[in-house]
Amino acid sequence: MSDLWRLSAVELATLVRKREVSAVQAAQSALQRLDAVNPAINAVVDHRPEDVLAQAAEVDAALARGEDPGLLAGVPVTVKVNVDQAGFATTNGVRLQKDLIAERNSPVVDNLRRAGAVIVGRTNTPAFSLRWFTGNALHGDTRNPRNPALTPGGSSGGAASAVAAGIGHLAHGTDIAGSIRYPAYACGVHGLRPSLGRVAAYNAALPERSIGGQITAVSGPLGRTIADIRLGLAALAAPDPRDPWWVPAPLTGPDVPKRAALCLNPDGMDTDPAIVKALQEAARRLSEAGWTVDTLEAIPPMQEAADLQIRMWMADGYDAMVAAAEKEGDRGALVALAGQRDKAASADLTSFSAVLTRRATLTRLWEVFFAEYPVLLLPVSAELPFPDNLDLQGDAAYARVWRAQMTQIGLPFMGLPGLSVAMGSAMSSAGPSPVGVQVVAGRFREDLCLAAGEIIEAGGEAVGIAEPALR
Repeated sequence: MSDLWRLSAVELATLVRKREVSAVQAAQSALQRLDAVNPAINAVVDHRPEDVLAQAAEVDAALARGEDPGLLAGVPVTVKVNVDQAGFATTNGVRLQKDLIAERNSPVVDNLRRAGAVIVGRTNTPAFSLRWFTGNALHGDTRNPRNPALTPGGSSGGAASAVAAGIGHLAHGTDIAGSIRYPAYACGVHGLRPSLGRVAAYNAALPERSIGGQITAVSGPLGRTIADIRLGLAALAAPDPRDPWWVPAPLTGPDVPKRAALCLNPDGMDTDPAIVKALQEAARRLSEAGWTVDTLEAIPPMQEAADLQIRMWMADGYDAMVAAAEKEGDRGALVALAGQRDKAASADLTSFSAVLTRRATLTRLWEVFFAEYPVLLLPVSAELPFPDNLDLQGDAAYARVWRAQMTQIGLPFMGLPGLSVAMGSAMSSAGPSPVGVQVVAGRFREDLCLAAGEIIEAGGEAVGIAEPALR
């Protein structure tokens, strides 16, 4: 039973539900894997084995009583340190919050536990969850288990690194500008940013978020199979009255034509040839499965959406963000905020209102587009995963990073879902590198992202578990 950590979430939940293995056995296996590999990658930064085993025992007890253990019966998962878990610090990667102990669970944690999941640990994030690289003065740096010279992504870098290395069968992440999709891409796993309103969010330990964060940030799953992502979404999407943005939308929408669009260079993006090749291969797999795939030169505005997303996200409380970053003294957060000063610091009520007004227009354009093309294939990033900490290597490097991430930054402005699908590896300047594609659909049509993602996944090799070298 020591290799239970290798199973998919779907496989493990089935075995636990049938009582062929116990939730405690699954938790013990997960903890053994954590002990074996986490020292090399520092993905999980807070965990309590006794609590993990107690959670698992509750699942086994429910099964013994003949009760339904839930969708994720006994499945070990991780959650990010920026959501409340009762009794744990909601650090968000900053020393300023190291003693901010949550008194109650966030909806994310409650929904996972109600679904029978066992939370095996809390995963790292950059300070304030502000970068596509993961490290901070409180918890240290997280490493990419596929190649430590590469970023593990951010801000859910700990989540992606953990699930790629077999610590937990699913990981929770958050995404305001790519923070689920990019770490999944960088670590060679799958990651879903759901639509705004799909997964309830609320942290009682922290002040209410400003409007920019409320209407762009979401929680979602990362995993090694698309089937696991589907299962994780179903668990996370359960209702919770604490989130006024939560929407009771069905997980499966009406049938649509099997028609997809492929855009290799959205708004002139200079897409790396290896990524172009992966996108073309994904399109080929969809075509062979009976989809019509049209290659388009132009799609609704993405660069404009990305620029407005940065303004709406960072301008809404920008001075307070800068003050907190200065107090924390985190270089990465300060560089990120300084780099967007021109977009954020100049905002006033009139310009902020204009951004919100334009949001309605762009969302309409995109929804009309998806009425014609239900699925869109896009780059996750213009580049293969960056060398670690590239954004700290000067102004040109910083600009390069943000320029490459346009498709990640733009989608949240319209509240759209996006799925990062792992597609093997390529060679980069830093050595072997994961590569993948992004599947996008209309609001609340995660089912279409997942349906296309399953076809793309089935046409290639399964996502393997990384074996990081102990240093």
